[in-house]
Amino acid sequence: MSADTEPRRNAPPGPADIERPLPTGSDGTWGSDVVAHMLRALDLPYAALNPGASYRGLHDSLVNELGNERPQMLLCLHEEHAVAIAHGWAKVTERPMAVILHSNVGLMHATMAIFNAWCDRVPMLLLGATGPVDAARRRPWIDWIHTAKDQGALIRSYTKWDDQPASAEAAIESLLRAMMIADTAPRGPTYVCLDAGLQEMRLDNLPSLPDPARFRPPPSVLPAPAMIEQAAQRLLAAERPVILAGRVSRTEADWAQRIRLAEAVDAIVLTDLKTAAAFPTTHPLHGPPAGGNLVEQSLQILREADVILSLDWVDLGGTLKAAFGAQKVAATVIQVSLDQHIHNGWSMDHQGLPQVDLYLMAEPDPTTAALLAAMERLGGRARPAWPGDRITSPAVPFSGTDDVISVPMLAAALAEATAGQEICLVRGPNAWAGHLWTIEHPLDYLGIDGGAGLGSGPGLVVGAALALHDTSRLAVAVMGDGDYLMGATALWTAAHYGLPLLIVIANNQSFYNDEVHQERMARQRGRLVANKWIGQHITGPDIDLAMLARSQGAVGLGPISQPDALGAALAEAVAAARRGNVVVVDVHVRPGYDPATTRNMLRPTA
Repeated sequence: MSADTEPRRNAPPGPADIERPLPTGSDGTWGSDVVAHMLRALDLPYAALNPGASYRGLHDSLVNELGNERPQMLLCLHEEHAVAIAHGWAKVTERPMAVILHSNVGLMHATMAIFNAWCDRVPMLLLGATGPVDAARRRPWIDWIHTAKDQGALIRSYTKWDDQPASAEAAIESLLRAMMIADTAPRGPTYVCLDAGLQEMRLDNLPSLPDPARFRPPPSVLPAPAMIEQAAQRLLAAERPVILAGRVSRTEADWAQRIRLAEAVDAIVLTDLKTAAAFPTTHPLHGPPAGGNLVEQSLQILREADVILSLDWVDLGGTLKAAFGAQKVAATVIQVSLDQHIHNGWSMDHQGLPQVDLYLMAEPDPTTAALLAAMERLGGRARPAWPGDRITSPAVPFSGTDDVISVPMLAAALAEATAGQEICLVRGPNAWAGHLWTIEHPLDYLGIDGGAGLGSGPGLVVGAALALHDTSRLAVAVMGDGDYLMGATALWTAAHYGLPLLIVIANNQSFYNDEVHQERMARQRGRLVANKWIGQHITGPDIDLAMLARSQGAVGLGPISQPDALGAALAEAVAAARRGNVVVVDVHVRPGYDPATTRNMLRPTA
């Protein structure tokens, strides 16, 4: 064992055990005290932040009024990390976390991560701040450049709601509404901007706070019983039903329910690497391995299907187009999704418009329960579906030489190092493929970041580790070197607050996805393919990725470039993470994508 993987001395056991403020008195009540107490009433355990003077009043209230407890501040080195941590937390818990952003400049830092959360449909409460709205109270220069008339406009196109309350009483209602809207499906970020002047206003007393239980999100709304029955009848009568399992919940009860639904109608289930675990890959009804795009075998299954049930599939229109082209979709299509409620004219994240025969405007999991109940009333299937051989043979793994580590080789070694343990795979790199990882639990895999914003990976795994801190499940992520490098300083927060996790870097020393694009351009234009690497390779000098981790108090191993050293390095890394460390392993891999199941959007050309 190397010295770098010895247990850290005096390592903090968890976030709640550090940054405890000294007891203090108080000279009155302030506007930001009201906001702090409301955040506690909303049961927000954490607030991720990078400090800023625009919310110095709220910062003081969280520390000296609440004792830095519920919510506890999580110090981050960049606003984008703060939002990514809340994103990772929400992917595990399905609950909002608070994020506090400094003025317009902090908000601008955070925008990429907010867009990711929006596209991934995860809830979070964003708190911002602006310099004093009253110009007479602004300090020269700095308060002027940190004040905006409409700060929410920076992110209004990819948040569900925003507000800038003008009084403490208005702030109470604003926070209640923001939480309710963020946590109502389809979920997403909301933003409340606090005037610095309001925060620092002395109040006569603390206003009474309403009971948040009376401002909860509404319960899930189901379609009319007649529509549920019609959908159940079509599924029961289908000879070749297919379920597209998309954005669904993390609960074990809903997981079991989806299995029951597939078994009740004998449907082939297709899943997607862009979204979190939706169905066990080991179940005999799971179709070909998942990718970011469906493989040809899966598209053929869709062409042969007579009923297709979409459970909030991310890109139903694009998937049907890939299977049927310009032709009419042969199958009856049943869409279960609320996503239309969140579409707007700025972002095209709503994807292509699908051909749908029965649109159940509802959440997938409550609708699944209603479908099962209807099928029970209707008496179930009379015969098995899918006569003859099913097209479910696994894709052929990307092959390579034994003297260079490939991503499939890396995945196999990681699976061996974590065998028998509870693991949450937070994400995989572009070269990841569905047949590389077994999924048997809703927390076995969390999908990607929604908006494909490079640099999100480290923050997401820190947020997942925070959510899993009191469980036996270890947060693990496999990510590319570009993603790691853009977000590497998020690891300091995990090391500081004692959040064990493991990051394995599939390091091809390139922004390789763009090499593929450049190769395509060169071939289209009859130009030299050999130049595709220019402006892409992250070499000369090589970056010591493990040292970046060690410099922040984490364990850093590598680079590992020989296949015969990989297994031992990963076993050492898993053991170190299990002892409570933040661990990063730099693994040099051969560039390339699995041609069958990669989630990369552009296939390498021949």
